[in-house]
Amino acid sequence: MPNDPAEHRRITVQRPGPLLVEGPVEVTTEDGTTVSSDRFRVALCTCRRSRIHPWCDTSHRQRTAGGTDTDRRRRTPDSPPDNPPAPR
Repeated sequence: MPNDPAEHRRITVQRPGPLLVEGPVEVTTEDGTTVSSDRFRVALCTCRRSRIHPWCDTSHRQRTAGGTDTDRRRRTPDSPPDNPPAPR
């Protein structure tokens, strides 16, 4: 995605919660990996609890003690969850 100075992105800050960014977007992570999304709006994790970081998976809503960040994978917001909910 080229940087076009004429094209501004709107970012909405929610506290507590993710940064909402109007898309499409490319995000460069700490390790230099670039991930992208073509969605019209994406939620970027700010709490670092998300299992699909840098995308928010609403983990900020659940505060659990002893959680680890070692199980993260690079996925897109459209990726299926690791453990789909059981049918009711």
